Amino acid sequence: MAQQDLGTVGIWTWAFDRQPASLVREAAAEIEELGFGALWFGEGFGRDSIGQAWLLLTATDRIVVAAGIANVALRDPIAMVTAERALGEAFPGRYLLGLGGHRVGGRPIVADGQTIPAGGKPRALMSGYLDAMDAVPLHGPIPDPVPRRVIGALGPRMLELAAQRTWGAHPYFVPVAHTAQARRILGPGVFLGVEQPVVLDTDVDRAREAATAYVSAYASGAPHQAANLRRLGFDDDDLAGPSGRLVDAIMAYGDLPAIEQRVRRHLEAGADHVCLQVVGTDPGSLPLSAWRELATIVPAVSRRGPAT
Repeated sequence: MAQQDLGTVGIWTWAFDRQPASLVREAAAEIEELGFGALWFGEGFGRDSIGQAWLLLTATDRIVVAAGIANVALRDPIAMVTAERALGEAFPGRYLLGLGGHRVGGRPIVADGQTIPAGGKPRALMSGYLDAMDAVPLHGPIPDPVPRRVIGALGPRMLELAAQRTWGAHPYFVPVAHTAQARRILGPGVFLGVEQPVVLDTDVDRAREAATAYVSAYASGAPHQAANLRRLGFDDDDLAGPSGRLVDAIMAYGDLPAIEQRVRRHLEAGADHVCLQVVGTDPGSLPLSAWRELATIVPAVSRRGPAT
């Protein structure tokens, strides 16, 4: 069996966590029919990553379903790799496992002689976690093809690990400048799939207000994201505002041409795939109308023309 192509544009969403399974199935099927190449989802306090993936894969036929990311703090390597194998065997070439998160506190993970310390440096933790996954014996059918893995990498060392040990990297909440930097570190031939938050609203002032609120939540509440932004040259004043410079760097907001231009800029900077996350809408509902509008840019962007 062949690996399913992710295409150049996908959808990234948290929105399924608040919805019943029946609506999730309908929405996933529509996203596939709209022409997006991949459907990415996070893992927080809703459905667990493996259950969500199974739900989405059973509701669709072709689209790649990608965990972005499955949190290594929530399951040991045996549970992660056996689930990966089950999904890879049942849905050949369609499941992509993104790994990330931090194990803080608790007891060390021990799996087949591999010990992963609680806490510690992110690269050492992820490297040990991958070692432990790879050491788990195979007791069931062999997935064909082998499921792909990526790391939710931001900093240089994690990007290097992604290139060395997995299919590639899935940076989240990053500007185009990070995409260019990530491509230089990853080198050619390594997958780079970038999450891009968007506010689709032709009222630019209203769109910018929603974009600013979204950036503020991450800049002030996610230390690893703040550290990454500082590496990229943003200072405490940028994060505290957040500054207009930071909002414009992170967010794509406004009308469809503005969103399309941002996707093209990521592709020109070295991304293979850009997954669009609609923000600024009612968190209790699915942003179906926005997804339908965004689908109209997929054919043009897939031709990889330059940004204007």
